[in-house]
Amino acid sequence: MIIQPLPDKMLDLKLTLSILPETLVICQMDKDARIPDWLLASTFYSITKTAEEQSIVCPQTNVPEGIKRDEGWRCLKVEGPLDFSAAGILASLTMPLAKEGISVFAMSTYNTDYLLVKERHLEKAVQILAQNEHRIQYLKNY
Repeated sequence: MIIQPLPDKMLDLKLTLSILPETLVICQMDKDARIPDWLLASTFYSITKTAEEQSIVCPQTNVPEGIKRDEGWRCLKVEGPLDFSAAGILASLTMPLAKEGISVFAMSTYNTDYLLVKERHLEKAVQILAQNEHRIQYLKNY
């Protein structure tokens, strides 16, 4: 596979990102599992269902024992709303992080994009994104 460099226009994106205050978890559940009550009490959650599985992202403190999970994620919210025709938003964020060996879990909604990075990499990710002229702010409440 040949990866083409990004057009300069994409590299010029200067985004504002907010760091959500909670530590999140990514859970995997059976594709036919019903949406659990403990999830609905969360202030932030995302559910993605496919033919193979159901993935849930939510605050780490809400998940009971026995659920398959990957803990310790922090969330960077791209302040939006974003225009659907805007190209390169995720690439402008993920490429600098990938160059430094920081993996991400990306999610999108109608209004905006969210990047999850492991908590142990948050400080370095913020530094890298700021060096790429993105503005970072911490949210106390969400």
